[in-house]
Amino acid sequence: MPILERGTARDRDSQVLPKVPVPLLKQTLDTYLKCVQHLAKEEQFKKTRAIVEKFGAPGGVGETLQKNLLERRDKMANWVYDYWLEDMYLNNRLALPVNSSPAMVFPKQMFKDHKDALRFAARLISGVLEYKALIDTRSLPVDFTRGQLAVMPMCMEQYYRLFTSYRYPGLKTDTLKVQMKAASSALEHMIVACKNQFFVLDVVANSKQLSEEEILSQLEKIVKMSENAEEKLPPFGILTSDGRTEWAQAREALIKDQINRDSLALIESCICVVCLDEPSGLQPSDTNRALLMLHGGGHEKNGANRWYDKSMQFVVGMDGICGVVCEHSPFEGIVLVQCCEYIMKYIMESPSKMVKSSSYRELPPPRRLRWKCNPHIQGLLAASAERLQRLVNNLDMNVFKFKDYGKEFIKQQKMSPDAFIQVALQLAFFKCTGRLVSTYESASIRRFQEGRVDNIRSATAEALAFVKSMADERGAFSDSEKMKRLGDAIKAQTSYTIAAITGMAIDNHLLGLLRIAKELNMEKPEIFCDETYLASNHFILSTSQVPTTVEMFCCYGPVVPNGYGACYNPQSDHIIFCISSFWDNTETSSVVFVKALNEGLLEIRDLCNRSNATAKKWL
Repeated sequence: MPILERGTARDRDSQVLPKVPVPLLKQTLDTYLKCVQHLAKEEQFKKTRAIVEKFGAPGGVGETLQKNLLERRDKMANWVYDYWLEDMYLNNRLALPVNSSPAMVFPKQMFKDHKDALRFAARLISGVLEYKALIDTRSLPVDFTRGQLAVMPMCMEQYYRLFTSYRYPGLKTDTLKVQMKAASSALEHMIVACKNQFFVLDVVANSKQLSEEEILSQLEKIVKMSENAEEKLPPFGILTSDGRTEWAQAREALIKDQINRDSLALIESCICVVCLDEPSGLQPSDTNRALLMLHGGGHEKNGANRWYDKSMQFVVGMDGICGVVCEHSPFEGIVLVQCCEYIMKYIMESPSKMVKSSSYRELPPPRRLRWKCNPHIQGLLAASAERLQRLVNNLDMNVFKFKDYGKEFIKQQKMSPDAFIQVALQLAFFKCTGRLVSTYESASIRRFQEGRVDNIRSATAEALAFVKSMADERGAFSDSEKMKRLGDAIKAQTSYTIAAITGMAIDNHLLGLLRIAKELNMEKPEIFCDETYLASNHFILSTSQVPTTVEMFCCYGPVVPNGYGACYNPQSDHIIFCISSFWDNTETSSVVFVKALNEGLLEIRDLCNRSNATAKKWL
């Protein structure tokens, strides 16, 4: 993920960014073969090469699909956006927590008491409103790319979806709805979840935004209302933690009643959800805080104190465990980071605005959302709770702070920190399994109109050559040979990264060709039914760099049952890794992966240091 620079504040609408390109067909097919050759068995690869050559032959199926794709590009602002959104998110039937929604974990807060926690929540809400005002007035500075390529402005569309998006569950596919620009400033309420109950917090009264003191007063009323046992309603939020088809079916049952329709309408049109969590009873370690942000600890803890369809859920735990869970379909991690950093700086830096206002307003109390339940819905709630608990019990998370060095040491070796870490992840995987597998690293394509991401395929042939030399116990490889292979691996990773961020990677292109075939009602081309293609899209290692300048870290779950999620945050003298896998898979173990990663990072450092010492000797 590229590092950002902020531009001067100006309207991004005045900048017309280039469209996402469609790479040449031959280029993509050649790259595809290069990406899979060393990961497939020899016989299988021969078969794949023949299929690919047939697909790309003059007058073949590939040419027809490519021609149609180029026509689509001419007609649309971004030819891949809808295809990608459906494939990556909306068609996915898995539950959002763990499988799809990443979390940002804030530093542990040291609250003196409940009032202190609510004060923090009120301050956070004020920060959200200030950031939202920047978005609504188009005052956010434009992001610019930085790094190996020329500085370029980036598409800002994702920011405008932070508080205006809602993902509706569907039986076969979900729908992402975004409020239109004019409607965004009209959003005037948040939903507060407390003790699994939901409340409407109006943030504007008589055309005037609530002060921090007023927000605090309203939050105190919400906590008091949530403690009223007679008013307590079943934990409806748990339904949103279920598989998307299950939740769509449950929603159909809910909307038969007007009361439920009204409550859903209020949630679906809110700015964001603020979850006031009960103390979890767990040690506030990095790993436990990450787990609690991702799934709330299940229905017995805070797992039902959520509404997962909403794009931003800010969590404030009474025990100081705080962060954000985001529904990933409207925006990428870097946008989440920019928003969170702004809010954390707002909370930490500006003096508290808790001044006793002389013009204190008597505000109407917050409203509790009402729900109508029946035995059928009770059964659905119980089933959702059980499925969430299974997911909670299955997530194996290990947050690992590697303290021996950070990106400064890597830069001293004249290497790209991201490429270096990607190669280290390949080495860790090889140490665990003796092989490399299809790997996903998200690459931003925001230099294009409505750009989201493409995939950097990090399991390169050069990475395989390097990790084999490092794992060789016969001492067959000299340090200079290992260093050469490390340099080659980093160069291959860097050049693939540049290809991806400039719209020249293969994943979006292949997806586009597949979708065009479907739209033309063609029989699915053989290239997309081939075992190699299916394996190449089963990402056992799913990785992402999410760097922060404020103390916080991002985490997410694996994307396949036998896989690892690996999110990392490189700092100058340390690197934070969040490694996730599933307990019920015998091939994976987060603690084993972390041990291999730690060993590998130290081995690469020692190799660089020995090589540097040898080079100095010869000077």
